[in-house]
This record gives sequence, structure tokens and C-alpha cells, in this order.
Amino acid sequence: MDFSLSRDEELFRESIRSFLSKRLSPIWESIDENHLIPTELIRDFGSQGLLGIPIPEEYGGQGGSFTLSVIAAEEVAYHDPSMATAVYTLLNNAWPYILYMYGSEDVKGEILPAVSSGRGFFGIASTEPQGGSDVGAFKTSAVKEGDKYKVYGEKLYVSGVREAMEQLDLGGWLLIARTGTMDERHRGLSTFALIGKRNGMRVENLKYSLLNTIGRHGISTAILTLEGVEVPRSHLVGSEGRGFYIAMEGFNIARPMVAAANIGAARWALEEAIKWSKERVLFDRPISSFQGVSFPLAEISVEIEATRLLIYKAAWLADRIYVKKEPGLKPADLAYYAAAAKMKAVETAFKTFELAMRTLGGISYVKETGLHRGLLGMLSYMVGAEGAHNVMKYITARELIGKDYVK
Repeated sequence: MDFSLSRDEELFRESIRSFLSKRLSPIWESIDENHLIPTELIRDFGSQGLLGIPIPEEYGGQGGSFTLSVIAAEEVAYHDPSMATAVYTLLNNAWPYILYMYGSEDVKGEILPAVSSGRGFFGIASTEPQGGSDVGAFKTSAVKEGDKYKVYGEKLYVSGVREAMEQLDLGGWLLIARTGTMDERHRGLSTFALIGKRNGMRVENLKYSLLNTIGRHGISTAILTLEGVEVPRSHLVGSEGRGFYIAMEGFNIARPMVAAANIGAARWALEEAIKWSKERVLFDRPISSFQGVSFPLAEISVEIEATRLLIYKAAWLADRIYVKKEPGLKPADLAYYAAAAKMKAVETAFKTFELAMRTLGGISYVKETGLHRGLLGMLSYMVGAEGAHNVMKYITARELIGKDYVK
């Protein structure tokens, strides 16, 4: 049992830490305040090897691992605790990998190199107005007409829409749509590589409206309205009726990265609290000398470390399944650790930001401290992004107790 990173992983972390400290740390608050990730920063992320990490080099990716993807998500969130650029990073590592596994060669050849270089975006379009957790109730439909499908419906809380449609050369999402009947529920769903923009041209019959979110402002969140959007049959990802299973596999891949981003932001918040506890003097001594201050900081640091171990175990398992392809392991084996990592990371991050604000006291309620930006950013994962918090508990319980007993 080895709890250390390999030499290559350490070098990768050192390299991106150096890059992020110079390129991201100085501007993360302005990204949140201005509600915009600069396009040149996205390009720099691509050239630095932060995007398309697990995608093989023959498709323009970095040929890396899920452990490297988790390292990237954690470090980006530490240097931008508002979570915006971390969300952009993890989306463009997780969902392109699903496209790599199940997409057609032509579609992979078009999308994956663009994403990895920072010229394109590829995320997930899942949630609908009636909800996101009950995937089997999705109503967005894809009607087959010859060698194409026409898609009708609405997707809610879609990340990266402004980036995909306004900033970059190419933008799209893994779209979940119904090709069967409503009675078939999740067995009637399929997944598509929906390209909303290519070569600077937007696809017809696709509309969007940006949402005014309370946090994570740098990356956009929007509603997609599809009014007969034409999707070539070659853009079907996997086979018809397999969309639910492909999407769930994607969420299992994404969740360890989500968890790592939450813990990266939590690390930043803890360091801010420790710094303040040393500098703030009360009754002629630093407040860190009071056990009421230092003990909670010690306790949350242990929770952060324990959570990081769980996250990296999930990444290690993902590498065994997908990179090393070890016999006896299958994608479903990742479900427990992926859900548990996200569940624990979100809880730990929330407690860390709450404690940091309590430690700083009244000054934490002032914008200049930046703590509110991180708190509001990580809350997106508490309330639903990449799976609601109670859904993570359900998945963990189901995998622990058994599907016949937890329904």
C-alpha cells in the first residue's frame, strides 16, 4: 500500500501549481466578479495540459490518468476557490472521456483535439425543468429521420453555454434524449454528441438563456432550448437505448474530480483561517492560542486529509478500471467510491468554509476576504450539480446494502 504520488504525478502537480500561482491566483476574484473566464486563459489551460487529460494522444489528449485529472481539479480549485475554472477543467476531462469510449471516430476526431487544446468545450446536458435526479422521466426527445435525428426539448442548469456558444471555436455537450417511449423510462434514453457551435457557426434551432446564479460566476449556467435541432446519426454516442447507462458511467468518472475540486477550495479556506488565527491578536495574544479556535481548525484539517484519501482512492480505482483495464473490474465498481467521495467532499468543504468564516468573524462578511465566493461556489455541488447530495447517499447505501434492499 503506497500513499504517495508517482514521480511523474508529483512533477505534474508542481508544474501546474507554478502555472496556476502565476496565471490564475492573481485573477480568480476578477473572474468571479466579472462573470467571465477569459478565453486566453482557457487556451492556456489547454497548452498547459489541464484539459483532456485522460484522452489518448492519438485523439489530441494528454494520454494521462484519472489520478492526474483529480490532481488538476484539486489544484485549480485551490487557486480559484470560486470553483469556476475548476468546473470548466473537470467537465472537459470527464465528459470527453465518455465520448472517447463510445463516440464514432469522426466525432471523436472533431471534438476531442479541440477540447484538449482549449479551442473547444464538451460538457453534459442532462437536467430538465421537471428535475435531474429522476433521469427516467426525461422528456427531451430525439426523433429519427433518415440519417439524422431531430431533437426537441429543454435542458436546464447546463454549464459552459456562453463559453461554448460565444467564446470558443467549437462547443457541445453529451445530450441525454429520449429515443423510446416514456413507458420505457431509462431504457428509452440515448446519448448524443450535440455540437452547438463549430467553426464559429451556431447550429440552427438551438436557443439558450443564461441563468443568474448566486455563485461560481465565472463559468456560465444556462437553459438550452432545442426546437428540432438536427443531429447526425453518427453523433449517437453508444447504441440507442443505452444512454442512461453511458451517462451514469460519465457521472461516476466526473464525481471524483468534483470531490477533488471541493477539497482544493476547502484547503484554501483552511489556510486563510489559519493565517488569520496567527495574525489576529486578542487579549495580547494570537487567537490561535485559544483552544476554541485551534481545536476546530485541527479537527477540520483531519477531515480534509481523510476526504482526500477517499478521493484519491476513487481515482486510483478509476485508473485500474479504465487505464490499466485490470481483469475482474468493471465500470460499475466505481459507483460506491465516486458517490462517497463527492458526498464526503461537499460536506467537508461546507464545514471548512463555515469554520473559516467563524474564525475570521465579522471581516469574513466583507467581499475583500473572498470566502463568500468559495462558499457560494461549492454550494452548487451541495444542491445538485453532478448529482444531488441525497442522491449520493442513496447510491452509497444502494451499493453498500444491495440493490434488492435499497430501491
